[in-house]
Amino acid sequence: MFERSPNPNRAPTKAAFYDELHRTLAALLAGERDWIANLANASALLWLELTDINWAGFYLLKDDELVLGPFQGKPACVRIALGKGVCGTAGRQQKTIVVPNVHEFPGHIACDSASNSEIVTPLIQDGRLLGVMDIDSPIIGRFDDEDLAGLERFASILLAASDKRRPSEYVS
Repeated sequence: MFERSPNPNRAPTKAAFYDELHRTLAALLAGERDWIANLANASALLWLELTDINWAGFYLLKDDELVLGPFQGKPACVRIALGKGVCGTAGRQQKTIVVPNVHEFPGHIACDSASNSEIVTPLIQDGRLLGVMDIDSPIIGRFDDEDLAGLERFASILLAASDKRRPSEYVS
């Protein structure tokens, strides 16, 4: 199906790691268009390949709030209002937010007390917010500009490979 990418500790640079992660994601998603299935595999890939993280997953927009989607890690907050916490703020602003220390972020929502830094990338297509990709770390300052660029590209590959439907469209 796909070949697992190397551990980032073995990649010569962070940019090389993200290049390989992007190739692995594209191979993993090849031939599958289902949005939820692709989100599930993408969260698993992030969990396996990123170091020093304790949560990786997605929140999907439903009725003006973000609802928990596929993820890897401890159980999480189920609903986050747009504009609240890091996820809701990134969704409302429709831009990636890197938070070196979540304890200094006004209104941070602590789903896991072990999380100390976070990066949230909105999933946007045709100007429409579909949800956010959220990654947490127990390490303060874990995420930087290279992670921002690499994860925004990861999100764009995921969006291009998937037919998007809102969670409510899966319920009959």
